[in-house]
Amino acid sequence: MELTTLRYFRAIAKAGHMTRAAASLGVTQPALSAVVKKLEAEVGASLLHRTGKGVLLTEAGRVFLAHAEESIRRAEAAVTSVRELVGLQAGSIRVGGGATATTYLLPPAIGVFRRQHPGVRFYVREHGSSSIAAAVISGELDLGIVTLPLKKAESGSLLTAALADDELRLITPPGHKLAEKKSFAWKELEGERLVAFEAGSAVRDLIDRSAAAAEATINVVMELRSIESIKRSVAAGIGVGFVSRFALDANQPGASCRDGKLVRSLAIAKPNDRALSPAARAFEATLLQTSRERKA
Repeated sequence: MELTTLRYFRAIAKAGHMTRAAASLGVTQPALSAVVKKLEAEVGASLLHRTGKGVLLTEAGRVFLAHAEESIRRAEAAVTSVRELVGLQAGSIRVGGGATATTYLLPPAIGVFRRQHPGVRFYVREHGSSSIAAAVISGELDLGIVTLPLKKAESGSLLTAALADDELRLITPPGHKLAEKKSFAWKELEGERLVAFEAGSAVRDLIDRSAAAAEATINVVMELRSIESIKRSVAAGIGVGFVSRFALDANQPGASCRDGKLVRSLAIAKPNDRALSPAARAFEATLLQTSRERKA
């Protein structure tokens, strides 16, 4: 049964007259009568009483009208919801990334996007690159921020767009021998206690590989996921640590590694087998734009 038929029947019930209803709908009276006749045949009952002054609803007609109006409301609500979604007046975006992404890269972009599209909601997940990549592939997330390169199994299912280069820098407790240094060599960290990211994370892998290449032995005394927790632990004198350059400022710039800077490439990951929603596609553009403005 078409919605047009339901709308015609509603107009007849409201007007109480076939000719007036036909005029309001912009159709001829015979055409409208034919629609009603077909409708009554389809439902198997008379829906209208014809009188000299017009038409009245039968009991079946009153029941049918209630359901017709509900169907029309639902259909109109569905159209409105889709238009709001396409027009970025509603909807949701599911995005994830590691500690650096969720703490320093996503909030500014989400802030810009929400000011432009306040009806869009965000779900943000913090986890390691492999977990985020898997969540994008499975459809749990729309977008992810990951460290490149991806694993071979992941790269075949994802498209990536370069977002930012992130350098890990050494931070030390107050009064440490390297506290005022702008750079360090791995050999200078021999015997130092290290507050590190958890094993298996992309950041930790980068640190471990670099230390191994310099034939330096690191003494990890604590593993954490939170950047702020690492900074506070270092400030408390538990050990030295490494954090993203995005977590530092002019008062605490951190030290670069002279044996080779600890740099990783961050990228936006999205599925290659399905299209992004209008909201997710627009947010990807905002994320890339805020990254370009940060570099400038």
